[in-house]
Amino acid sequence: GLVLGVYSSEKDDGAAQFTSAGDAFDRLVSGKLRALLSLCGPPLKKGKTRVFYGLHQDFPSVVVVGLGKKNAGINEQENWNEGKENIRAAVAVGCRQIQDLELPCVEVDPCGDAQAAAEGAVLGLHEYNELKQKKKPVVTPQLHGSAESEAWQKGVIYAEGQNLARYLMEAPANYITPIKFAEHIEQKLRSFSNVKVHIRPESWITTQEMGAFLSVAKGSAEPPIFLEIHYLGGANTNDSPLVFVGKGVTFDSGGISLKPSSGMDAMRADMGGAATVCSAIVTAAALNLPLNIIGLAPLCENMPSGKANKPGDVIRAKNGKTIQVDNTDAEGRLLLADALCYAHNFNARAIVNAATLTGAMDVALGSAATGVFTNSSWLWTHLYEASILTGDRVWRMPLFEHYTKQVTDCPLADVSNIGKYSRAGGACTAAAFLKQFVTASHWAHLDIAGVMSNKDEVPYLRKGMAGRPTRTLVEFAARLSQDSHN
Repeated sequence: GLVLGVYSSEKDDGAAQFTSAGDAFDRLVSGKLRALLSLCGPPLKKGKTRVFYGLHQDFPSVVVVGLGKKNAGINEQENWNEGKENIRAAVAVGCRQIQDLELPCVEVDPCGDAQAAAEGAVLGLHEYNELKQKKKPVVTPQLHGSAESEAWQKGVIYAEGQNLARYLMEAPANYITPIKFAEHIEQKLRSFSNVKVHIRPESWITTQEMGAFLSVAKGSAEPPIFLEIHYLGGANTNDSPLVFVGKGVTFDSGGISLKPSSGMDAMRADMGGAATVCSAIVTAAALNLPLNIIGLAPLCENMPSGKANKPGDVIRAKNGKTIQVDNTDAEGRLLLADALCYAHNFNARAIVNAATLTGAMDVALGSAATGVFTNSSWLWTHLYEASILTGDRVWRMPLFEHYTKQVTDCPLADVSNIGKYSRAGGACTAAAFLKQFVTASHWAHLDIAGVMSNKDEVPYLRKGMAGRPTRTLVEFAARLSQDSHN
């Protein structure tokens, strides 16, 4: 199969405006494609398709996809590059049509941006069907022509990184336990000589005095794991690293503060923070990015049992602060508290943590963007600029003292794990809690609860766990590595 792009016409006469690959193919078939397109109804709208058969012996099926306006660029209102988003969406739709026709291979028009086209193809075709006997036919997308092969390959690597996160998040919690998560990431990194992976057992976590992390893990029969990854891509292995920290709750029942049963199965993806940061490091290694990155993922389950945290319990974090556990379902911040304390051992250029932390974040922004709480405008600018390119957006949220007071005003301990006005500003009080465990001057907390899954909002992702914002983290790391080069 072949997927070709066509732009919306600027004028009303509706003559199709092909991409250069589309033009070349139309010449190859003596103008038949253009003629057929004009015969079969009104001009193609953005994201819509037409399929033609038998035009050329090499391509029994040709899908023409609408790319929208030709010179769409950065849309200030939308905070993204509209041209790139249009390409991703159009190519994904075209590739899925080829898949429905059960063709094993599809060549994709680069549409003027081969990286975006590759991302659309590879993200659009991905589906978790590991455990089904009946699987959709596998389609291999490849670049049509050879002009932009380097950009295409980069797009494939970016998209495969996000697909790895989607795989980990979608897999059932009995398949991705803490140890299996760690082993899966280790296996993905095995071929890179400049990566070291440490799978730290419970005994190590205990010696590190990570009392907050251990308090969550003790409710489950699955032992906790602290996954530590060192990617040494920098010119000097002693250069200050970027440190990624990801919440790795492989299943979250809520503990004693049990969640409602409806929709609880989605909590197999409560390790989305760990999945996205670890996948971003796998991608950075595949791209051979010239910087050092350390990844930290505290991995465990949050389960109700006779050993579980009880509401009102007081525990002690790695930095000595005591925490009153007023709600055992606010457990992600307990894992992260200890992991963030540990992250300060590495003289980091920046510490970025990601977590499916609060339902309040989903209420605030829905699935439009990841909420970012940060004490550094420099860090914010880099994340924001990266997200404009990837289309996987971020939005800055407040870290006001107003919220800090609500977690530090606590009857039994230094801090409470929920704000004292429990429903008000839940995502903000969670960030204020994390800030109690951070002294670094460049720190960002990404609350990814709202972008955890996709129904139909992102047209180039199928329904299911989204693996967002993996590509934004990769693009951010790439920008940081250019920074250190310049």
